[in-house]
Amino acid sequence: MTRVIECRLVTELVASLCIEANIILPADIADVISSAEYREVSPEGKAVLADLKLNMAVARKERIPICQDTGMAVVFVKIGQEVQISGGALTDAITAGVSKGYTEGYMRASIVEDPLLRNNTGDNTPPVIHIEIVPGNTFRITVAPKGFGSENMSALKMLKPSEGVEGVIDFVVDAVITAGANPCPPIILGIGIGGTMEKAALIAKQALLREAGTHNKLKHIAELEDIILDKVNRSGIGPGGLGGRVTALAVNIDVYPTHIAGLPVAVNISCHATRHATGSL
Repeated sequence: MTRVIECRLVTELVASLCIEANIILPADIADVISSAEYREVSPEGKAVLADLKLNMAVARKERIPICQDTGMAVVFVKIGQEVQISGGALTDAITAGVSKGYTEGYMRASIVEDPLLRNNTGDNTPPVIHIEIVPGNTFRITVAPKGFGSENMSALKMLKPSEGVEGVIDFVVDAVITAGANPCPPIILGIGIGGTMEKAALIAKQALLREAGTHNKLKHIAELEDIILDKVNRSGIGPGGLGGRVTALAVNIDVYPTHIAGLPVAVNISCHATRHATGSL
């Protein structure tokens, strides 16, 4: 049965999610930061992690952003094929929601309309929108603001199939070491393996939405997550880039079928504030 959803409801939902995501970290992210403080042996690293916990508490209490970089709004939509959007276009409703959320939430406007002319749009629009059509009449939206201190350190490489698992590991670890302190560690790594160039990048970003501390359901991928996490944490970069054992809080890998001639690998680096909020209509 077709279900009708009005655009104004989409706009209101997106606006509230933009504010929530920028103020309150998901519980799984908060948990891995807290547990990292106990694992860290470096005094400087411990101090950084303690400050991150304090920052989370202040942001929640005062209803202010966790970070001054409130990111570019990345919006993931799962819409049932039996859902009809009324009163306008879905993408327009989402964009209006981002504008409303960032304006009413007094969050920084970081988006420039033209990447070369650099004129600021003033309300953090437009967002990046990914729409997936699914069976049924569900409607679910996730807003994931992505700061560019970490986004700028992300990387993609088209490996040769012969480079195999070791090539994947080397590329990811090298990307983290090259990034150093720039992405504000401790970081979370979203890694996409397979597909095409753009598909690997997309599933790498989607991997960041998975609950921190969980593993891919495929055994060999779960083992790869552990191997990369161990190697990254042996890099010594540590919290804030000040040295220590906790450079990464989690490694989340997603995979997708690919061509016989390719092995695309994308690394989407995220800072400790891996923000996202989800709602449904």
